[in-house]
Amino acid sequence: MDSISALRDRIKLMDADRAIAVISDFIAANPGSADAYVTRGLKYFGRGDRALAINDFLKALEIQPDSVAAKTALDSANSILDFYNKDLFNP
Repeated sequence: MDSISALRDRIKLMDADRAIAVISDFIAANPGSADAYVTRGLKYFGRGDRALAINDFLKALEIQPDSVAAKTALDSANSILDFYNKDLFNP
């Protein structure tokens, strides 16, 4: 696996568990790839593993503090988690 774009093409049609395993292998070989952490984080988030996703987004920002993709993904995840519907608690 040479690049993150090749990785993304490879995992496009995989189920989340298999894609996460493939991305994890890529990260093991390329631990400095912020984009790989964002990609895995998105897969985790899609699978419902919110904490693991946020950890990957934060790791991507640690590696590359100016990563727009990581900032956007983290902001989106936090926005979803912060959503509060007052009607659900005040019938």
